[in-house]
Amino acid sequence: MALPPRIPKKPKRATRWRSQAHCNFVRSHACCACQSTAAIEVAHVRIGSGAGIGQRPDDFRTISLCRECHSHQHRVGEIAFEAFHGFSMAEMADAFAKASPKASEIRLVQRERAA
Repeated sequence: MALPPRIPKKPKRATRWRSQAHCNFVRSHACCACQSTAAIEVAHVRIGSGAGIGQRPDDFRTISLCRECHSHQHRVGEIAFEAFHGFSMAEMADAFAKASPKASEIRLVQRERAA
């Protein structure tokens, strides 16, 4: 007796969009949570990104956080971090994407992924 045909796996997510210029733009702003200007890091926002476990979201889904707030965000999780600081990380990432020097490139990638 033969086995039934295999169910094809969904293709893995295409390579993520990366941009050093956009990350530098995000890093040039104060911390979104505490307004500190010391040790600013680019924090990737996972909520609504479609990135799975072990996958980093696209660089256009980033916000600026100081080292302490970024560490806090990883310790407590994004939902608790948002509740504690009172802002939406996804909305902030969208605001950075719209103001980015790479905004037209970001819109193109977002349109392609939505299709």
